[in-house]
Amino acid sequence: MKEVKNERFKGERPLFASDGLYVEGCEFEEGESPLKESSNIELNNCTFKWKYPLWYCENVKAEDCTLEEMARAGIWYSTKIEMDNCIVNAPKTFRRCDGVTVSNTVFFKAEETLWHCNNIKLKNVKAKNAFYFAMNSSDTEAEGLQLEGNYSFDGAKNVLIKKSRLISKDSFWNCDNVTVYDTYIKGEYLGWNSKNLTFINCTIESLQGMCFIDGLKLINCELINTTLAFEHSNVEAELKGSVDSIFNPASGTVKAERIKELIIEKDKTNPEKIHIICDAIDKVSDKPEWIL
Repeated sequence: MKEVKNERFKGERPLFASDGLYVEGCEFEEGESPLKESSNIELNNCTFKWKYPLWYCENVKAEDCTLEEMARAGIWYSTKIEMDNCIVNAPKTFRRCDGVTVSNTVFFKAEETLWHCNNIKLKNVKAKNAFYFAMNSSDTEAEGLQLEGNYSFDGAKNVLIKKSRLISKDSFWNCDNVTVYDTYIKGEYLGWNSKNLTFINCTIESLQGMCFIDGLKLINCELINTTLAFEHSNVEAELKGSVDSIFNPASGTVKAERIKELIIEKDKTNPEKIHIICDAIDKVSDKPEWIL
């Protein structure tokens, strides 16, 4: 494997279409697509300062590297990409990639990151400003993900998340087959219009959360500051503690320790299709408060 060490590159495509290259301590300054169409590349302690550094690449490993703010749209149309202990200050970092493994890495501007990507593994990743993170992605596994931003995982399929913290309005919309373990989730309108959405040992805060879902399961979960939950959802739920309000679930069973308000509109849902198991229901209403 050829080695390139401690060099500074300027201009477009300085290492274009390289194959079998070890790059250490290098800076890629102004100039687009420095490693476009390259394969079998190892990057160590390198800094990318300009756009499109790794497009149409295959089998790339990056360790202790930095993508600065203008290294936007950094990794697109690539396969078998590994990133460890890196800092990413640029948005739109992955798109239409297959085989993405990221660990111990911080994305400071994670908007539009991991769009339309397949076979993703995330371990101890921090994603800040993560608007529309992982949209239309598939086959994703994440553990120790700390995400701050809205509209995450919109349209995603086959997602497994463990031991994470997600602060995201409108997360998991239009999804299919998502399972989340041991995770704290905070954000309005969680999970709308999805199928086969499962939460296990999770703590959730959500205004009008988990509505319009076909195949919703909650096992040993706590819903805090959660109102108007389960509207028009097919739900099987075992809940700890109290729920502020449940509104017009379509069918299934909800088992809870306490429900502060249960709202069932008989002209919009069939009460015979929903089974509520709770010895402490503070209030039962036949319409929400905004209807006089």
